[in-house]
Amino acid sequence: MKMYHALLFAALVACSSCEKSTSTEEEVTKPETEVALQLFDKSATLETKSLYSQLWRIQSKGFMFGHHDGLIYGREWTNEPGRSDVKEIVDDYPAVFSVDFAELMDDRKNTSTLNAARKRTILEARKRGEVITAVCHLNNPLTGGDSWDNSSNDVAKQILLEGSATNLKFKNWLDNLAEFALSLKDDNGKAIPIIFRPFHEHTQQWSWWGSKCTTAEEFIQLWKFTQSYLKDTKSVHNFIYAISPQRDNNGTKQDLLFRWPGDDAVDFIGMDCYHGANTQAFQSNLRALQELSQEKLKPCGVTEIGIEGIQNGGAPYTTYWTNEILIPMIGKKVSMVVLWRNAYDPLKQGIHFYGPWKNHSSTDDFKVLFRSTVSLFSKDLPNMYVMADKVTVN
Repeated sequence: MKMYHALLFAALVACSSCEKSTSTEEEVTKPETEVALQLFDKSATLETKSLYSQLWRIQSKGFMFGHHDGLIYGREWTNEPGRSDVKEIVDDYPAVFSVDFAELMDDRKNTSTLNAARKRTILEARKRGEVITAVCHLNNPLTGGDSWDNSSNDVAKQILLEGSATNLKFKNWLDNLAEFALSLKDDNGKAIPIIFRPFHEHTQQWSWWGSKCTTAEEFIQLWKFTQSYLKDTKSVHNFIYAISPQRDNNGTKQDLLFRWPGDDAVDFIGMDCYHGANTQAFQSNLRALQELSQEKLKPCGVTEIGIEGIQNGGAPYTTYWTNEILIPMIGKKVSMVVLWRNAYDPLKQGIHFYGPWKNHSSTDDFKVLFRSTVSLFSKDLPNMYVMADKVTVN
């Protein structure tokens, strides 16, 4: 295996000056098989069903590269339309735009300075044909603390208690989300599909919905309550519901099924991986993710990943992109890899960045990843909003 990786890396470096290509011999010759997929929302819009079909089909072609908040701000800029740290390196946008919906929903709705930018960038990404996914670092609706306030084990209980103050507050937050989601329209007036992943990293203890503060039953009830309210009460039909446990160490399929809400309640199997340079752990979790995806007929993706500051042992990790992303992803049927954010820090006082930016020492290596036939950026995408061939979605 080590020899294989060495030869593969040599081939990648040799091809680092090649033009970007979006097809391979395998894609051309391998026939596509018929498949029928199931969405939680049977009334999902045609565009949402179409995106779902394409998420499944694209897994056999490569992985979409994504970046969280990467259209809203970057290492040296903030809220400048058209900018992207990724685009400034490779002259193309990420294929996936990840955004946080929390400040559109909770008590920060009327004070956030970036909510207008969130809507603008979603519309821009959709206009280019990119895929949008949303996480929610929601404040604690019981204590008033932030998303990481795990001081009470009663938050989920109170949300699920009909008529309680916390229940009414959480419903109001979902009302805000529904209003925003239904306002997102493409150039044809159609609702823009969103891969929505609430209660992410529920395997961990730090969030009020996490493993410290909720029982398995409470988490599953909270998940289903949220889905039902959005779909049945608020008529939101442009969501693909993604679960995203965090997997940093060697893992199995069973680890990905932690507090699984049920096959009928999960559309997309996500996985947040902060494994650092433990490539073996990432490989094991990718294999598990791919196997679970194929068994359950649900598209999958790495919904968060990265090393803060792109470092290894305290030094710049100049080959991070090929070693930790590209090589592990080759041959995997996984639809996306989404890097965490690059915080706006023009004075370079910190290292809170996970994606590439133009002055980092790993940019040449990132260009190798970009030129690979298995990495997909904005210009590489097929039309993600029409039904894929030989895929039906019910």
